[in-house]
Amino acid sequence: MASTGQSERLRTCNEERADTIYSYVPEPVILAVKLGPKFRAMRRQGAPRARTAITHGVGRPRDERIDAEVTFAVLSALKEGGYRAVTIDGIARRVGRARTSIYRRWTSKRSLVAYAVLSEMGDDPAADTGSVRGDLEAAVGTLLNAFAGPLGRALAGLVADMAQDKALALTIRKQVLTARRGSMREALIRGRNRGEVRDGLDVELVLDMLTGPFYYRTLFGHAPITLRTTRQVVAYVLRIIEVEGRRKIHRAR
Repeated sequence: MASTGQSERLRTCNEERADTIYSYVPEPVILAVKLGPKFRAMRRQGAPRARTAITHGVGRPRDERIDAEVTFAVLSALKEGGYRAVTIDGIARRVGRARTSIYRRWTSKRSLVAYAVLSEMGDDPAADTGSVRGDLEAAVGTLLNAFAGPLGRALAGLVADMAQDKALALTIRKQVLTARRGSMREALIRGRNRGEVRDGLDVELVLDMLTGPFYYRTLFGHAPITLRTTRQVVAYVLRIIEVEGRRKIHRAR
């Protein structure tokens, strides 16, 4: 009989294999595997074909309450044991749902983790407030709020696992960072079109300068993150990106 440790390793390995399969196999095939004869009967009756989606499943409308419970469960597992502690079975048990109900929404463990992170941080942080200062303060404000919660406590473990798992790192970059940085990039473009932001900037470096202090302070804990921090960071970035006339006005204030 296998020991408890061996059983746990086998279960984790099987789930990792399932994650890989569900990440790359088209959704109709996934449903065929899960439903068997029922799926074939649905196809004979002319049921519509499902669209392929990695992070969102098909079928019934999404239940926001379940999504919130799953997000909290995933972040709690990350905090307790890192990425390896997140399993589909484990998350299903934490929220009191069937394993299949989790797979209907997220077809891989990597997508599930990315969804939980994005749910805390938001995919469009730099809403159009009418000014580049307002847009950027709104953007970094989402980091202030996200890192004050369970994501902040789970961040160190997640980053460590991303360093060892290239597939996880790629998923986080594609599903979380790409959307967020795109939103902030658009804010800078709006600012330039309004005459607030100067030309010739290294935009990617500006985005790193804007968000880096929040990750750094969360990971190392050497200084707090407060509302004043968000305003200070934006003020320093504005000194670099604003057109000359506006910089003089703000210094005068």
